[in-house]
Amino acid sequence: MGRLAKQVAIIVGASSGMGRASALAFAAEGAQVVASARRQAELDAVVAEITRAGGVAVGRSADVSRRADVDALVRAAVERFGRVDVLVNCAGINVPNRQMTALDQAGWDRIIAINLTGAFHCTQAVLPTMRGQQGGLIIHIGSISGLWGDFSGAAYQASKHGLMGIANATRMEERQHGIRVTVIYPGVCDTPILKNRPVPPTPEQRALMMQPEEIAEACLFAASLPPRTYVSDLSLMPTALQCNGNVVG
Repeated sequence: MGRLAKQVAIIVGASSGMGRASALAFAAEGAQVVASARRQAELDAVVAEITRAGGVAVGRSADVSRRADVDALVRAAVERFGRVDVLVNCAGINVPNRQMTALDQAGWDRIIAINLTGAFHCTQAVLPTMRGQQGGLIIHIGSISGLWGDFSGAAYQASKHGLMGIANATRMEERQHGIRVTVIYPGVCDTPILKNRPVPPTPEQRALMMQPEEIAEACLFAASLPPRTYVSDLSLMPTALQCNGNVVG
């Protein structure tokens, strides 16, 4: 049996990158996975891959910026599997015109809506179920961009810094109900979001970056701990890029 046998995990942002890697990793460890993202076709591919490997998964499209979508996602998970043990929130975007002088209102609003408001929606939606179970784990994928300044842009940095505030508040308010909250702060990772950089990284630069599977392993580590123990914050850094002074941006 895997480390997460009989657990139910909702993975948000599961169509690509860290979310996709997390969905595959959790299913491989025995979790029943509810994979969610905006793109149904990509979700179907993830579910098919999990099923071929002998795992259990369903896919449900949802836009985390829409509260009704998130509520329907959690409701569907509970109706199908009866509980929610883990929520992994990997939803996140950035825009090419991210510098303060270039960032427009639409770009700011979209980043905040998905990266920050989406985290609020996901957190609030799972709390009643987790409270009823007297236990559960919420994992947010943050970014080291929320810990110090870089070139990822004001909206992205503000959203990731705000995510830390949501997590800290939830952790303190809900620990009496057995609910744990972990934030993982990755450095630069080779995911599709890098295509939105003003200058996309070269293949040589991508080769030095962390891979989504490594972030998924960090999520598994947090989810595999017994309920009496948990990781509150975990930073992951690509050593090669850090040493070159080019961590993110």
